Amino acid sequence: MRICIFGAGAIGGYLGARLAAAGADVSLVARGPHLQAMQARGLTLIEGDETRTLPVRAAADPAELGPQDYVILTLKAHSVPAVVPQVAALLGASGTLVSGVNGLPWWYFHRHGGAFEGQRLESVDPGGVQWQGFGPDRVLGCVVYPAAEVVEPGVVRHLEGNRFSLGEPSGERSERALRLAEALTASGLKAPVRPRLRDEIWVKLWGNLSFNPISALTGATLDRLCTDPGTRSVARNMMLEAQEIAERLGVRFPIDVERRIDGGAAVGAHRTSMLQDLEAGRPMEIEALVGSVAELGRILGLPTPTVDTVLALVRLRARVAGLN
Repeated sequence: MRICIFGAGAIGGYLGARLAAAGADVSLVARGPHLQAMQARGLTLIEGDETRTLPVRAAADPAELGPQDYVILTLKAHSVPAVVPQVAALLGASGTLVSGVNGLPWWYFHRHGGAFEGQRLESVDPGGVQWQGFGPDRVLGCVVYPAAEVVEPGVVRHLEGNRFSLGEPSGERSERALRLAEALTASGLKAPVRPRLRDEIWVKLWGNLSFNPISALTGATLDRLCTDPGTRSVARNMMLEAQEIAERLGVRFPIDVERRIDGGAAVGAHRTSMLQDLEAGRPMEIEALVGSVAELGRILGLPTPTVDTVLALVRLRARVAGLN
């Protein structure tokens, strides 16, 4: 089984290192100093008190790696459309695309059933580039839970979590899902195959939808924005608007809004990914995390006043920072 991690930064590097340590046939697509360091010295993974350096096959040009059985995408959502031809070439005739991208996925309504079967989301797949370039039948969904960081080129520090939930858009326990789950489990990761992966997508999106843009607008860490009465109220209203949309689409939430916000507060003085991107001058995942929910509200005819307000503000914040 050949596995390629496309976008081997923090999460992709962590995943690639764990697979390489277990002896899997894994390769990584990366760029810049991080790639150069991995090619020269290998990939170093820091987990707790343990540090190990692993020889890995890494390249900037995916064509060097050949066809893969699985290509695991760990890029930011807005970076994917530009690399569709390269990823499609890696997939070859029969490879599986594992979508580990944040936010609502472009394939969300593939084999969803009901009135919106096949509906495309312009906010996450402008012009249908991914739907047409990959084909939704290639996709295996994945919800990524670990946190990691690149502390210097070629060195990844694992912070917490080791679960990568997998799921077919149809909910079936397919052979391809089970085979990948087995490989991830053999590398010491948790990789459950979920019949209702969309439920997990929404629970994770709940936090990303609200905490990320609020933090980018205020500069606040999670503990502060989740406990300040004003910003907690904004987050709650965004989550309730999203919950109404998701439940209309058949999603079941295993926890309530207050517990989800309390969970964010418990993380402590953490800077969200959107705030980190803003401070580093990188594009933010606005459309995948926030714009997609507003688009679904319009599709379903459900009002999203708080989501729309925060979306307008964070879009302008990105334009003012020159990041759009």
